[in-house]
Amino acid sequence: MTGEITTGLRARPLDETTWLDFAQLVERHNGVWGGCWCMGFHAEGVGRTKTAAQNRSEKERRVREGRAHAALVYDGPSCVGWCQFGPTDELPRIKRRRAYLDGLTDLPDWRITCFFVDTKCRRRGVASTALEGALTEIARLGGGTVESYPEDTEGRSVSASFLHNGAVSMFESHGFERTRRLGEHHWAVTKVVRGGHQRAVRR
Repeated sequence: MTGEITTGLRARPLDETTWLDFAQLVERHNGVWGGCWCMGFHAEGVGRTKTAAQNRSEKERRVREGRAHAALVYDGPSCVGWCQFGPTDELPRIKRRRAYLDGLTDLPDWRITCFFVDTKCRRRGVASTALEGALTEIARLGGGTVESYPEDTEGRSVSASFLHNGAVSMFESHGFERTRRLGEHHWAVTKVVRGGHQRAVRR
């Protein structure tokens, strides 16, 4: 996967060849969100008993084993952001779970669970490029129903640093539709992505 938009940003998948780029971005931001290392939505989770070093080790193991997915965004040679995605059972932990399970009929094939953008590169389209990159990679891996849980920011001022799940408007600009309200400002949104040549590996 390599995607570009007019800003000159490009997307690449997180794998063992791009792990160091991802790690350097996380380390520049002190492990991200208290040392999460983007492990909060995996089965291992994070918590008070976990150190940042443990989270880093678990994330690297998953990446090298092909059990963690993300679209990394590059500005020149530097990784400046990402969008985490994966099959539902790769990312079983989600926020607002009680509201999510209420009325749930079918699980999606894929989840998009979080975004992170370098503090120096916000409001430059990094998150949108990451989302497009994730959708491109999902198509390559076989496609299917994609779900995410963004925040509706219309008429409200929300700091970009708190939009971990992105904004509803960004998802709608990429063809997602609102399916269920999960909270006062949060929604489940879905989109069906046509598959490419490679089938998705269900874990």
